[in-house]
Amino acid sequence: SQYQTFTQSEVGGQEMDKDAFLELLIAQLKNQDPLDPMDGTEYAAQLAQFTSLEQLTNLNTSMTQSIEADYYLSQSINNTLTATLIGNDVKLASPTLNNIGQDDIEFGYNLPVDASTVTVNIYNADGALVRTMSQENTPSGDHKLSWDFFDDNGNKTPEGAYSFKIEATDAKGEDMNVSSYGIGTIDGVKFSENGTTLIVGGIEYSLADIIEILNHSSDGDG
Repeated sequence: SQYQTFTQSEVGGQEMDKDAFLELLIAQLKNQDPLDPMDGTEYAAQLAQFTSLEQLTNLNTSMTQSIEADYYLSQSINNTLTATLIGNDVKLASPTLNNIGQDDIEFGYNLPVDASTVTVNIYNADGALVRTMSQENTPSGDHKLSWDFFDDNGNKTPEGAYSFKIEATDAKGEDMNVSSYGIGTIDGVKFSENGTTLIVGGIEYSLADIIEILNHSSDGDG
């Protein structure tokens, strides 16, 4: 009989699905020895195994469909809510200042205590210092800066990515830890197979790059 022998490939590899299990059970019934028929208890046990397998398969399918439905629903809600952020100012975790031809770019920093001096150094992609900005007697809290992409010699810097480092000293002249961030306005939202991204200053950022949504009236000085 064609059901006497089954290989792994014929029953779906290492994992047997419920259809292959049923075929094996039917083959066993067809090919049993009439003089030594299958034991009823063994047959009942195999039927119970088949029923359990079918229930587990159906449960797995149902759970998979439910998880997929929840995922698509959450994605739809997330995309809808993200679109409402357009026009809002945000703090960005990225320390990069991207020059793509715009007039200027904003960034900020936070002081844990009042600072005697604050120095902002901006570097090009090669690590060369191109601009230095200094402030004195700066109070604690958030402060916003703007760079017009001109270097210290008054020359316009070329397009590209720039980095910045902020150094600050307290009233005793000791260095302090300063946290920095980018600042921009969400101009648009992009949906793709790779997820949702926000367009800020012509650059794409992930949702994870957003530190805080800012109110226009709560900008720090600087």
